[in-house]
Parts: sequence; C-alpha cells; structure tokens
Amino acid sequence: MVSPAALLSVDRAVDELRRGRPVVVADGANRIAVMALDLASADSLAAFEQEAGNHADLLISGRRAQVLKITSDARAAGHQVVMIEREARADLGFLLSVADPVEDLAVPLKGPFRPLPMGAHETAGQAAIELAKAARLLPACLTVLDPAIPEDWAQAEAGDILGYAEARAARLKIVAQAKVPLEDAENAKIVAFRADDGALEHLAIVIGEPNRHEPVLSRLHSECFTGDLLASLKCDCGPQLRGALKAIAEHGSGILLYLAQEGRGIGLINKLRAYSLQDQGFDTVDANHRLGFETDERAFWPAARMLTLLGFSSVRLMTNNPQKVAGLEACGIRVVERVEHQFPSNPHNVGYLRTKKERTGHLL
Repeated sequence: MVSPAALLSVDRAVDELRRGRPVVVADGANRIAVMALDLASADSLAAFEQEAGNHADLLISGRRAQVLKITSDARAAGHQVVMIEREARADLGFLLSVADPVEDLAVPLKGPFRPLPMGAHETAGQAAIELAKAARLLPACLTVLDPAIPEDWAQAEAGDILGYAEARAARLKIVAQAKVPLEDAENAKIVAFRADDGALEHLAIVIGEPNRHEPVLSRLHSECFTGDLLASLKCDCGPQLRGALKAIAEHGSGILLYLAQEGRGIGLINKLRAYSLQDQGFDTVDANHRLGFETDERAFWPAARMLTLLGFSSVRLMTNNPQKVAGLEACGIRVVERVEHQFPSNPHNVGYLRTKKERTGHLL
C-alpha cells in the first residue's frame, strides 16, 4: 500500500505536471525526467533540457504508438510505452501532431520514427504516462533518461504512481452530507467523499433508507458534464442518470454513486478531443485509442470504498456493462444481481450505443 507521504509526492507530481513543470519519476536507481507535451512551450523545453543536462525525446503510450505504426507489436510484447527519437527538425508543433490525433487524417504520414530502447527505465516510463493520465493530459511526455535533478523538481516513485488510484481511494472519507430533495427523488441525501489530501470529490446520492443487511439497489455513474448538465444527445448519460434516480425512488431506496471520472476517466478536455475524432468517423473506442488511452480508464476502487463507508458490502447493480460488475467485485463488493438499465437511442447517439454493444460488451 502506498504510504501517506508517498501519496503526497504523487499528488505534487500530478500538480507540477499540470503546471507545465518537470517531474522526476524513479524506479530504484533508474530515473527519468518528464514534462507534459500538452503544456510545453519552446522556452520551457529549452529550460527543461538545460536543467536536465541532456536532449529530450518523446515518450508516448503503446496505444498511440500502434496507431502511428511505430511498432505494431508494442502492447503484444508487453510495452505499455514507447520512446521515440526527437530529431532536430521536430519542433513542438510537429511533436504535438504526433501526440494529438486530431490532424491524423489531414497529415497521415508523420514518420519514419526511430523507437529508442528504454531498458531498465521502462517501468519509470510507464509510470510517467500514468502520471500524465492522472493529470488529465495527453499521454505524451518530453523525456530525459538519467537526468541531472534540480532540487526544486518534484519526484515520485514509479510504484507509488502505479498504485495511486487504489491508494487514493482507500483514503476517501465522508466529509459532508445533507438532505437535498430532487425532482425525481424527494427523499434524497447527498453524501460527499474526499481524501484528506484534498483530491477529487466523489458523491453518493442516497435515496430513502436502504437496509444495510440486504444488497442495495445501486448505480455507478461517471460524471458527464455534456450529458448530465447540458443534456447532450451524443451519449446516453443524462437519461441514465435521471432514469436511475427515478427508478431507485420508485423502488423505495438505493444509492447512486456520482464518480469524478469524466469521459471514462480521461477528463473533459480529452473527451472533447475524442468527440472531434468521432466527427471524423472514428467510433468511441478507436477515438480513445488514437488519443493514446485505453478503452476505459476508470477505476472501481472509489466506488467500492464509498459503498463500504456507507455500510454496504453487496449490491444489485443497475448497469448494462459487465465490466462494471467484474470491476466492482474485484474491489471487494459482491454483485448479487445485474439490473437492466437502458434507454431509447436518438439519431445522434445510435452509433455510440452500437459501439457499446459490439465493441465493449454492453448488454443492449
């Protein structure tokens, strides 16, 4: 388990990366310095290389490397990340075009690229990409192996970064709760959860008085700014949210967990990037892969921790996604029943729902 001090070091690294600052990731004696490509400028790159004492190359996820045909067997061979040589002609604009797929169709031939061996630094590289994901940035970093390390650079251990999601969830606790009557569920209470390190808040909407000695009717709902708040027609999130609240209220009691995992865990900005790729004809799975993400980047540890703190160890889960059932059970919550939960399509999301059924195993 990641210690409180180690968790704080990862938190600081995430924050520094989001500020465009360099971060050091260590795996034992193997160290790499990284800076998020998403936020780099010509001046910050020059300063980074000067302080690190060497030329920076580009680190991307294995998913993105596959899309670019840099190495077709990156993931099959167990390589979660790929480092490619940054040639002298490669300015930041070119590097961003390598990491950001929005211009892939307009500029389809970007190579040839020269992959560089990471050797003993591979675990640190994998952790660096996970750090960029945790910061809700593109999974691409400017990278220097075995750098000089200025005293003011944040440092984090690779193992702590890779165990960050579970460790942060374990530190969640209830910090506030209040009755909030809702249009579809007047007898509702919102319970707020936050770790003592000030990380993202998650919410539970508790309807009625669920019996803690019985499996509770539950819905895990990842926040969706566009669908939940703006009633976007591109997804089915809004109807699922409001429909779940209504169904739980009609049942008499239950819990909806509202999780801070926008865009299946990739964040709002990256979700909008994925939407732009969908406008080019890619489905939601391919859009995520082209960005360098996995099909689903969500973790189920926060949901399991929240249910445990509320006094529940088993659920009747409202979902059409078998991966939610498996994910929650893997985190220690028993799913005694999967309760069907789906809504009619519209002309804007019919392709999205088809992809859910055909590519991610949703039971629709």
